[in-house]
Amino acid sequence: MVAKPNRQESHVSNPVKRIRWATQRVTGSNERHIRQSIKDRFQHRKAGSTDKKRQSGETPHLGGIQEESESSEAGDIPEPSGRRIYFNIPLPDSAKDSDGRPFAHYERNKIRTAKYTPLSFVPKNLWFQFHNVANIYFLFVILLGIYWIFGNPNPALSAVPLIVILFLTAVKDAIEDWRRTVLDNELNNAPTHRLADWNNVNTSEESISLWRRTKKATTHTIISTYEKWSSKRNQKSAGGKGYAQRALDESRPSAETRQSHRASVFSIQSDGDEDEGIRMTPVPSPQPGRDHHLGNDTLAVDGRPTTSFSFDDEDRAQSANGQLTAPGAYDSELARAPAKFRGSIMDPLKQTPGKARFTRSYWKSVQVGDFVRLYNDDQIPADIVVLSTSDPDGQCYVETKNLDGETNLKVRQALHCGRKMKHARDCEKASFIIESEAPNANLYQYSGVARWTQRDARKTEGPGTEMAEPISINNLLLRGCSLRNTEWVLGVVVYTGRETKIMLNSGITPSKRSRIARDLNWYVIYNFVVLFFMCLVSGIVQGVTWAKSRTSSDFFEYGSIGGNPPLDGFITFWSSVILFQNLVPISLYISLEIIRLAQAFFIYSDTYMYYDRIDYPCTPKSWNISDDLGQIEYIFSDKTGTLTQNVMEFKKCTINGVPYGEAYTEAQAGMQRRQGVDVEAEGAKAHKQIAEDRVKMLRDLRKMHANPYLHDDELTFVAPDFVADLAGVSGTEQKIANEEFMLALALCHTVITERTPGDPPKLEFKAQSPDEAALVATARDCGFTVMGRSNDGIILNVLGREKEFTVLNTLEFNSSRKRMSAIIRMPNGKIILYCKGADSVIYSRLRPGEQPQLRRLTGEHLEMFAREGLRTLCIACKELNEEEYQAWNKEHDLAAAAIVDREDKLEAVSDAIERDLTLLGGTAIEDRLQDGVPDAIALLGDAGIKLWVLTGDKVETAINIGFSCNLLTNDMDLIVFKVDDEKMESAEAELDKHLDEFGLQGNDEELAIARKDHRAPKPTHAIVIDGDALKLVLDDQVRQKFLLLCKQCKSVLCCRVSPSQKAAVVRMVKDGLDVMTLSIGDGANDVAMIQEADVGVGIAGEEGRQAVMSSDYAIGQFRFLQRLVLVHGRWSYRRLAETIANFFYKNIVWTFALFWYQIYNNFDVTYLFDYTYILLVNVAFTSLPVIFMGILDQDVSDKVSLAVPQLYRRGIERKEWTSLKFWTYMLDGIYQSVMCYYMGHLLFAAATFNTSNGLTVNDRARIGVYIACATIVVVNTYVLMNMYRWDWLFMLLVAFSILLIWFWTGVYTAFSSSLQFYKAAPQVFGQLSFWAMVLLTAAVCLLPRFAAKAYQKLYRPRDIDIIREQVAQGKFKYLDRYEAYMPPAKLPSATPSEVSDPAKPEQRGGKALADDERPIYPPSVANTGTTHNARSQNGSDGTEYTGHRFSLDQPARPSFDRPRPSYDRMRDSMDRVRPSFEASNDFTSAALLTRLESSHSGTPTRRTLHGSSSLR
Repeated sequence: MVAKPNRQESHVSNPVKRIRWATQRVTGSNERHIRQSIKDRFQHRKAGSTDKKRQSGETPHLGGIQEESESSEAGDIPEPSGRRIYFNIPLPDSAKDSDGRPFAHYERNKIRTAKYTPLSFVPKNLWFQFHNVANIYFLFVILLGIYWIFGNPNPALSAVPLIVILFLTAVKDAIEDWRRTVLDNELNNAPTHRLADWNNVNTSEESISLWRRTKKATTHTIISTYEKWSSKRNQKSAGGKGYAQRALDESRPSAETRQSHRASVFSIQSDGDEDEGIRMTPVPSPQPGRDHHLGNDTLAVDGRPTTSFSFDDEDRAQSANGQLTAPGAYDSELARAPAKFRGSIMDPLKQTPGKARFTRSYWKSVQVGDFVRLYNDDQIPADIVVLSTSDPDGQCYVETKNLDGETNLKVRQALHCGRKMKHARDCEKASFIIESEAPNANLYQYSGVARWTQRDARKTEGPGTEMAEPISINNLLLRGCSLRNTEWVLGVVVYTGRETKIMLNSGITPSKRSRIARDLNWYVIYNFVVLFFMCLVSGIVQGVTWAKSRTSSDFFEYGSIGGNPPLDGFITFWSSVILFQNLVPISLYISLEIIRLAQAFFIYSDTYMYYDRIDYPCTPKSWNISDDLGQIEYIFSDKTGTLTQNVMEFKKCTINGVPYGEAYTEAQAGMQRRQGVDVEAEGAKAHKQIAEDRVKMLRDLRKMHANPYLHDDELTFVAPDFVADLAGVSGTEQKIANEEFMLALALCHTVITERTPGDPPKLEFKAQSPDEAALVATARDCGFTVMGRSNDGIILNVLGREKEFTVLNTLEFNSSRKRMSAIIRMPNGKIILYCKGADSVIYSRLRPGEQPQLRRLTGEHLEMFAREGLRTLCIACKELNEEEYQAWNKEHDLAAAAIVDREDKLEAVSDAIERDLTLLGGTAIEDRLQDGVPDAIALLGDAGIKLWVLTGDKVETAINIGFSCNLLTNDMDLIVFKVDDEKMESAEAELDKHLDEFGLQGNDEELAIARKDHRAPKPTHAIVIDGDALKLVLDDQVRQKFLLLCKQCKSVLCCRVSPSQKAAVVRMVKDGLDVMTLSIGDGANDVAMIQEADVGVGIAGEEGRQAVMSSDYAIGQFRFLQRLVLVHGRWSYRRLAETIANFFYKNIVWTFALFWYQIYNNFDVTYLFDYTYILLVNVAFTSLPVIFMGILDQDVSDKVSLAVPQLYRRGIERKEWTSLKFWTYMLDGIYQSVMCYYMGHLLFAAATFNTSNGLTVNDRARIGVYIACATIVVVNTYVLMNMYRWDWLFMLLVAFSILLIWFWTGVYTAFSSSLQFYKAAPQVFGQLSFWAMVLLTAAVCLLPRFAAKAYQKLYRPRDIDIIREQVAQGKFKYLDRYEAYMPPAKLPSATPSEVSDPAKPEQRGGKALADDERPIYPPSVANTGTTHNARSQNGSDGTEYTGHRFSLDQPARPSFDRPRPSYDRMRDSMDRVRPSFEASNDFTSAALLTRLESSHSGTPTRRTLHGSSSLR
């Protein structure tokens, strides 16, 4: 921005536009000094982080700051290694090949998360399916059976089961991948606007191969066919679609069809020129020579129309030598130096054809080097460097909710050298090069340089001046973000497709297989080994038999097939493979696919996981890992948008030592619940009081001022006493304090005001932080309304009177400053600095020796607010005199002009002015958790699941949320892990120190023990670590120690972590501890950890769709996770484990019955059973009971599963599917096969079995009917015994399966085509011996299993057995009174070995259960989250802990002279709990804050706990 003449009086300084941190443009000075300064600095440049921390005692030295320009000679800026992108400059020969094409090949912007294409689906899917060992085996058996020599009666019929399995699995995979393909196409075909009819030298015409053209044609054909079919179906169907369906077939609105209903402050343009700026409708830009109506008699410069934000001052300021001069004489002696000339990438001497225009295109067509024009609300199609925006300061605002789930706006800046560009013809005139770093996954850093030759329009000859401007992350728009509150942005593309930062963090879509599926291959291999020995025995015996001479075979056989014994044995071996093929259960795989499909359908249909706000059910996207949901031990969760709503609500404040505000937070309810308070009654009482106070406050506010912007439903700050004090009830002093406090909230911010027309109009605030929006909204509700911004100030409506306040400087918040300040010139001419920030930071900057009583009271109030889980800030101010401000402002301008270490210099300058402050008060804001998050976390913790929070937020924010959702409690020792010097040795020493507290060393033996220990850690410690320290501890050298330390902590919070670090943490735990992991998030920055975990869950809320696209399950709210895991996950795991075991069992019984028969025919591979029996045994006779066991079997109901979450621990310990269980079922099957065969064998051993008509039934086929029918009865009854749920459906299925073999035998043998089997049914079924043998065989086979189960349930009952008995006794009948089970208040358990009592929810008006009806809970091997703590009286959170009130020694008392229910309620609670660990690490502690007297940059020396740093 060019300096303007000062039009105020000499004693009033020139107002400066608000400063965007690290992007301020400042005035310049002598060029020679600038150039020399830059050269000197680059010679001594040091590598370091932009957020470099200063030592606590360091005093900033301002005098050493030298002036530097942001755009300087090209040789002064180092070249980043990576890529060079040319714009309207021919490629040098070194960048071209022999054909003149560029060497560099960049990724296409088209992305694909789907695994298949229409052409690759069949071969690729078959390739994946034949990774199953059983599929390969059965393909081999089918090929083997083609040869008649191996005795397969019907080879074609043998292939049917495998074909069916492959087909059904392929259909399931196709449906899954089709959904991903539809979402990919929607994204790739999203509209954008790119420059056409110009030459992008960075890319060449792509030659599309025949194969690719074929693929594209096939894909287009299939998609067009599907769309036509869908359109016809939609025409027939009536009614609207749900959200889930619309997400698949609804395209994104384009810029032409979208209308804006709100007007930002930047959207107001003058009426003088119809072609001003860039129009919102993307029509072709005006061509040169077209007549323009120029308002106010202004002339066009270089054929470019002027806009309402004219650059004419800057143009006129450029002198002939290319330098900037003052546009006019200054009247004030305080006038600032003229602005520096930063150059322009547009070449005024360049002749262009003028044909270029912006056209509507697609995301997939965007290429590196393209000029792209974006409009308000557009999504960013690639990583783009901003050249110019509709804002005169070059600012634009982006929303990153698709990236990180946050809805607050981020500010990005255009390059200074490109801000004159507005039209397509300007893009033709631009000639420059961007030197960019290579693509990398760091979302928070970018390094590049724009280089160009600056030419003077007055000098047509001469080489021009080489110039350059650095490009940082503040100039880069990332793919997936959305443009907000900005009419248009013009930029150039530097990264596309998989090279964009967000895609580099996403990784490829993995192919996940469940743990049971991975283990299943091993058990199939065990069956192969058994099968091999069975076939080997058959081959050896058969070969030896044919080798013998003088046997009966010499008289009855006509020779062997092989002709010699060895060959006979070889043929018999492979024939046995066909005969015993059922030992390897191919039907198991198709059954598992059917079961998982049904489980996915039940999950999708669960109405208790349906989020009606966005019409979204729980959507399974991967159907084959539902059993993994029942074995989850670690959950990794994002915070923003996942645990929280990212909605900040102003709840309380303290002003001049007086607390205001009524609130009843979830954290407060959780603390009272742990104290044994009836939270439902207390909550109802509090909410009633709040409702009454709200009515009173609204009435009083409207009496004071008829505020048209006050909306009743948006009021979050409920404090009628504040309104009374604002009216002067408590005196003038308090009234002035309240007014000053609200002015500070209304002035100290960077909020943008959006006005929605209406009666009354509605104001909406867009802020970089939702905290800021909440503060400004509260000021609006109280009558201090931010109406908008003028060119150099803020317009406020103060209790009905509009006033304009000039913003001189804005010193914005960053992670090292932890505060923000605004320097304001008041209407009376005074200069006031308002500062808000972390309480400890503000207290350390207060004027020493002043306001001791106010400090103490404010500290107490802030501590109480923090105990309620509220985010606290302190507000302070300082009056500046004119000379002090002017001297400081010069230093600030120099720091803002620095290219090197700009952030550090600005921080030092800001620290100098932010001292000797006067305390005004403090605020308390609630980051609203999603509904039910604390209860869901508590329930998951009771189930033995450990929850880690991985977030990009700052440490103090994460800790606040940790307390709010009960991840952290007051009784925990909080380990804040920081490594200040960023050295590996320091990190290892810190780890060793903390491990020593647990008696650990971090060696391999301890890790082996930890892998076997699935118990929840004791709730005594929690660890918080930031991204810088995490980068060190994830190194191979110390990773194991860090893992073991975290294993000992109840909660782990990782803050300021990148997406790749999130994935690395998940990988560390998953591989290091060999546990099942689940990751849940809602933003694109969560995709990496979602894909890394065994199960990935995406929140399909209102934030974005990136996480959902890459997840395995999509849910609407975090609270649904408890039902997904504890109910559906546990059911799925137990059902599948039991199903697989029963499958192996039934195949063993059937196959070994055939094997025992071979003993008596010399293993010649004769079929005891008819071949149709062998084909139908797994398809029809035994399939239904075992399949429906996997689909519908239920040990306890969903309500009981949630009431007793400890039942889930059996899945964590993987006790439902073990090697012992597998071999137990195998041995049981072998025993029963012996009984099934030999009961029939012994029946016919006498060889005197004749029927009444004299015919025998002792031939092979009829004996097979005896044995086969008995075997089917035994197998199906055995499956029924292993079911928990015996209802009419299961009984019907078992009876149907048993009767089916009788039916088939009767029908099949009624036809003569059955040959030797003809009339076998009436002959066998008419024998009394048949029925007697079937009943006797079933009894003999099942008796051992029945006895074992009876002993186990009577003398060694499991948790589930006791709970089922209690259900039968009616002790859980109270759950039937609720439509859906809601987690009740937890009660502490008596001993560590007991499952904690899931207390009955409070019944309003209901009758309490009698003692004999209360559930009795079973023993459990795992400790609970509420196990006894030696430091606590109740084993939970130390509510009876003594000796802890170090700053609040006075007893509970009514506050001041009027009732303040919320204040007194919280104070009473505080008197019963020990102080939290908020005493350190920027958390409120009244005793600590009262000791902070320093007004310097450093803070007082104090003892820090567990590696925490100083207050700064």
